[in-house]
Amino acid sequence: MSLIRTASLMRVVWVGKAASDLARLHAFLAEVNPRAAKVVVRKLIAAPLGLSDAPRMGGRLVEFAPREIRRIFAGDYELRYEIVEETIYVLRVWHVREDR
Repeated sequence: MSLIRTASLMRVVWVGKAASDLARLHAFLAEVNPRAAKVVVRKLIAAPLGLSDAPRMGGRLVEFAPREIRRIFAGDYELRYEIVEETIYVLRVWHVREDR
């Protein structure tokens, strides 16, 4: 499964693992509060759209060089993404308290 959103300057693509992360987080939250689960997932999907105008806003993770892998935080969630030409690939999503 791949989520693709087009923002004003760059395209945002959610790769399979990131989409699976969203599904996993939704399932975990929905057990306790289905409404909150939907709100969180919507916020996570919207978060990388803000990168369209400033894709290098997130901190670069130098351990992945020469790939340009960066991260941003959306509330208590970390999103890792890669910039390739005019596309932002969302790679993974975690809650900051998750043991990973």
